[in-house]
Amino acid sequence: MSGEQKTRTPAARPRGPMRGGMMGRPVEKAKDFKGTLKRLIDYLKPQKFRFMAVFLLSIVSTVFSIVGPKIMGKATTKLGDGILAKYIHYLQLEYAVQKKLPAAIISKLQLQPVPRIDFSYIGHIMLLLVGLYIMSALFSYVMSYIMAGVSQRTVYQMRNDVKDKLDRLPLKYFDARTHGEILSRVTNDMDNIATTLQQSLTQLITSLVTVIGVLVMMLSISPVMTLIAVVTLPVCAAITSSIAKKSQKYFADQQKTLGQLNGHVEEMYTGHKIVKAFGCEEDSIKQFEEINRNLYNAGWKAQFMSGIIFPALNFVNNAGYVLVCVVGGLMVAKNKIEIGDIQAFIQYIRQFTMPIVQTANIANVIQSTVASAERVFEILDEAEEVPDKENAAVVKSPKGEVTFDHVKFGYKEGVTLIEDMNIDVKQGQTIAIVGPTGAGKTTLVNLLMRFYEVKGGEIRVDGVDIRDMRRGDLRTMFGMVLQDTWLFNGSIRDNIAYGREGATEEDIIRAAKAAHADHFIRTLPEGYNTVLNEEASNISQGQKQLLTIARAILADPSILILDEATSNVDTRTEVLIQKAMANLMKGRTSFVIAHRLSTIRDADLILVMNHGSIIEQGSHSELLAKGGFYADLYNSQFTGANLENEAVG
Repeated sequence: MSGEQKTRTPAARPRGPMRGGMMGRPVEKAKDFKGTLKRLIDYLKPQKFRFMAVFLLSIVSTVFSIVGPKIMGKATTKLGDGILAKYIHYLQLEYAVQKKLPAAIISKLQLQPVPRIDFSYIGHIMLLLVGLYIMSALFSYVMSYIMAGVSQRTVYQMRNDVKDKLDRLPLKYFDARTHGEILSRVTNDMDNIATTLQQSLTQLITSLVTVIGVLVMMLSISPVMTLIAVVTLPVCAAITSSIAKKSQKYFADQQKTLGQLNGHVEEMYTGHKIVKAFGCEEDSIKQFEEINRNLYNAGWKAQFMSGIIFPALNFVNNAGYVLVCVVGGLMVAKNKIEIGDIQAFIQYIRQFTMPIVQTANIANVIQSTVASAERVFEILDEAEEVPDKENAAVVKSPKGEVTFDHVKFGYKEGVTLIEDMNIDVKQGQTIAIVGPTGAGKTTLVNLLMRFYEVKGGEIRVDGVDIRDMRRGDLRTMFGMVLQDTWLFNGSIRDNIAYGREGATEEDIIRAAKAAHADHFIRTLPEGYNTVLNEEASNISQGQKQLLTIARAILADPSILILDEATSNVDTRTEVLIQKAMANLMKGRTSFVIAHRLSTIRDADLILVMNHGSIIEQGSHSELLAKGGFYADLYNSQFTGANLENEAVG
């Protein structure tokens, strides 16, 4: 197939700065959280041994990291004992001198060795800590490496399943949805799942292990101080919850206003010529300023509310540290714990609160991820095309004879669009299809290409029911040149060669000459190597159409489907396109969707459609002689044109 409609896919919406944290936008939730999560876990099952390895490595890495503060506390205690002993020695000596104790006592104190800090012991502790942290980092690296493989393999399989599913979905699925919506599910939602599996899931495991491990270590030091540390958590949760409730409203307003601003800017940018032509610049600027002002008001409130949460939490945490230090100091004085235990405990508090906050945020991320997975699974659950028959019929040398035999069809159940269509097209005939918008012209083409299945009757190509053929084999018989061209980002040579696999340079040039495109191609700086940009805006509309015709000529189809392709082009290019299409149609069965009736006077058969039914059929002269619907359409076009010419004259 050669020419297809090119649809602009709207850019995906930019994501916010936060993926679903407690201060961000409201978290999108899945309709069936448990069911979707179970299906997502099913995708992880083939990676279960790697996942178990990740879990074990996470435990080992976290244990090494957790033990560190306790061991460091031993070094702190030893350092404190050495300093204290040294201070006591000097104190005793000073006391003896001040009190003028006997010289023998003073001499004895002076001769006693000054206590020293056991730097050898502390050095061994430092080396042990370095070893522990290196091991922890090593295990963490291996864990991340394995988890990257787990997430990518899982998402790789999901992408393959989605791609295969999209290949099997009928055209009605794509007609009922915007391209942007489908693209968002295949890209944004899939990326969201991959990111969560890669980062958030690992972080969740590590956070849970850290919380449990740290809690055990804190209890081993002092249950009383642990109670003080744990009491601060509900206070932090209450502060977070109250601020988050207020900030959610402002964040929602911010996102809504940001969407309005983006929409206004895009609208004004795409239509800037019209805005200037009608002198509406000032109105546009005023509207922008109003939206921008609303965005400022919503934005600073949202950022302020989210900004005060950390100072509030720091205040509560610092109050907790003070209480721990006071209680810990009293316990050290009573020799219930060592001074190094206080230092270790404060480190554990810092390690304890952060994973809890992270876990709360990750819970929101998982909610969002499951919602993304649900949208992906919705694609996988869609009803598929009727599968091709195993022993499908093959038309080896297609002639192009087409028969519609009592065809019945409707897009919706219970609503019939085509009631009883009967057409008999011979090889090489040109069939024109005319009618007002919504008459069913495109529907006929969709049925012929088997994009939709008929509800009754049958369509035969060369005597074979198209339902008995593979869709791929059927569609290779057709070439399409539509009013809206489709060219991809690549060279002109590649765009023409798209019509037939393995086409040689001679084949491409021959097709371009037959389409009257060779001349303009050679006038371009790079000739056939000229690269078309994404919108193919570096060539004219008429030149685009000539390339799609060349592509169709190269494909050498038995049957053509042509949507009148000469609109919005200059007169000279229109003549070239008509000549190219005449070359393309030679010896081929052609279905022409006609908009300008002057172009189909020589058609072998004209089908006049209205409300899904063929209400008239015959040659141009026969239909004019009938004086029916076609005659009214034809006369309305040409009477209007003649009146306009007379007025000009």
